[in-house]
Amino acid sequence: MVTVFDSDTIAAIATPPGEGGVGIVRISGSKVWDISDKIFQALDKDPISEREHGTFAYGKIVAMDGSEIDTGLALVMRAPKSYTCEDVVEIQGHGGAVGMRRILRRALDAGARMAEPGEFTKRAFLNGRIDLVQAEGIFDLIRARSDRAASAAMEQMEGKLSEQFDAIYEAFLEVAANLETTLDFVEDELPDEVFSGIANLLDRTFQSLDNLLDTWDEGRLLREGARVVILGRPNAGKSTLLNALLGFDRAIVSSTAGTTRDTLEEVYVLDGIPLRIIDTAGLRETDCEIEAEGVRRAEAHGKEAHLSVYLIDASEPLHEEDRVRLDKLDPAKSVVVLNKIDLGNQFSSFRSQVLNFIEASLITGTGINELKATMADTLEKGADFHAPPHAVISERHRNLLIRSHKEARQARAFLNENVEENAVLAAEHLRSALEFLGQVTGREYHEDLLDNIFSRFCIGK
Repeated sequence: MVTVFDSDTIAAIATPPGEGGVGIVRISGSKVWDISDKIFQALDKDPISEREHGTFAYGKIVAMDGSEIDTGLALVMRAPKSYTCEDVVEIQGHGGAVGMRRILRRALDAGARMAEPGEFTKRAFLNGRIDLVQAEGIFDLIRARSDRAASAAMEQMEGKLSEQFDAIYEAFLEVAANLETTLDFVEDELPDEVFSGIANLLDRTFQSLDNLLDTWDEGRLLREGARVVILGRPNAGKSTLLNALLGFDRAIVSSTAGTTRDTLEEVYVLDGIPLRIIDTAGLRETDCEIEAEGVRRAEAHGKEAHLSVYLIDASEPLHEEDRVRLDKLDPAKSVVVLNKIDLGNQFSSFRSQVLNFIEASLITGTGINELKATMADTLEKGADFHAPPHAVISERHRNLLIRSHKEARQARAFLNENVEENAVLAAEHLRSALEFLGQVTGREYHEDLLDNIFSRFCIGK
């Protein structure tokens, strides 16, 4: 099989840095057999270059002077049955940063060059094994922070999302082809049902496109996680809440006001949604320069949060500062916790028809489950996290779909007017819609697009 990179062979460490039972150096390209025979000596004496696809050899990795670097396995993968569709050998040695670097350096000395970030996956795309959406699914799987995110990424890797993009592309292509066919006919020569059939097909495709766009909110939460900020006055129980959610004592809890002066951030998975929970300094006026900076940071985090959890000490009369801040909360992304109800509940002077209020005693655990459910419900607006995991679009996909949708809608508008006169313009807009859709899966691409996608991968993938 002829590949894009017949004259170029790359190598990289494919396993994470640090100590481990096994480490892998991956080599891919046209010189892989020459390089492998130089650096790996099998105990049965048969050279790597003569072995069949999918076979292992046990032996030693040797330096240029013949001295032994390590012992291990060599896995043979012949084109086009490898990940890159090229000839590939993976050298498996004992895990460890020094040992892996020595094997990699030996491969480079033997004729390979250092792979760029994501270059193995880029070659898999350029050689036709996967499309761009599947490549991004690999990246999402590596970065997944929850089981649901990993399951969604696996569906994307398997091509489920690509199938939906391809179906829309083929429908647009059929509409464009049918439109351009009509251009060969004289005006008034075609029956009206020809153009109505074209318009109906386009309308059906819009529904599929809208369904894909509706998955963006879920995709954003699965990939990026949600920023959840805990706010409130000193001693309202913010650090206690962080510890209660995490299940261990991460933050110092003290009756001394102002104990937390900087932000603490931890990762927590709630109902399949990865959260970045940020505990902040107590909100109050202070003359302490350090505490004042903590308050400023707390307010800044609150403005950027996907969800704000505002704590109030309900055992005391409502403080005026709490009243002012409650009026400013965005009901769509806020939950108010009335804490310390085991000591009494004096929260009665503030009324709101839109804010979510949870009565709780974080010390005893009362209200924690209700709070978690309310947090999840608030974050899941616009996304169905109770449905089975499914592939969801990314920000890149969304931007291209919106542009494609706009062009296709413009084409549809022309079909609503004098259709025979506007057929040329409608076809032109459909060609633009197809171009944007093609960039999603990589039917159409440019180097800047590939660099933007694959530069985010680790070296070795």
